[in-house]
Amino acid sequence: MINALESSSTRPYLIRALYEWCTDNGFTPYVAVQVDDTVQVPREYVKNGEIVLNISFDATSSLKLGNDFIEFKARFAGTAREISVPVGRVLAIYARENGQGMAFPAPVPAAEGGAAAPTTPTATLTPSAALRLPLRDASRGTEGDAGKVVHLVSGAGADEAGAIGETSASPPEDPSDPPRPPASGGARPSLKRIK
Repeated sequence: MINALESSSTRPYLIRALYEWCTDNGFTPYVAVQVDDTVQVPREYVKNGEIVLNISFDATSSLKLGNDFIEFKARFAGTAREISVPVGRVLAIYARENGQGMAFPAPVPAAEGGAAAPTTPTATLTPSAALRLPLRDASRGTEGDAGKVVHLVSGAGADEAGAIGETSASPPEDPSDPPRPPASGGARPSLKRIK
């Protein structure tokens, strides 16, 4: 019998399910990706270490949504490119038209020697601040589109989302504290596109 620690990640299955939901409902599926050396994308479209890719049937060819990689061919400014994204680098998948989708925890950067990089209290964000971090929309390929930003906001935090890159004024929570349930009815997080 396999226990939860030995089972495979649910991320690729959720990505495939949301991709299918988007296409079945006529929406355009976008994936937000945190870029590092393992991600094969056109670097000229990467903004702040992130890129948003249109993975719709019309925008890609030879799309493979595997358990380890998302691979496809796409055109950027008229030039065909091979794209390869490790599933663990996907930050979110959502419908362009309404922002519905799912965000995933950001991958933890590995330090030299393969150990997880230590985190410092100054780099820690509160959950509400982390939900407001912008995802750049660089999938359209023109400089005029570089200012488009997608914010992850919760229902309660949507009213207080504020400026781009704004962080919370409250101190970071102690990681040893147990998680608290959402306040006021537990609104589900959603993606909000800001133009």
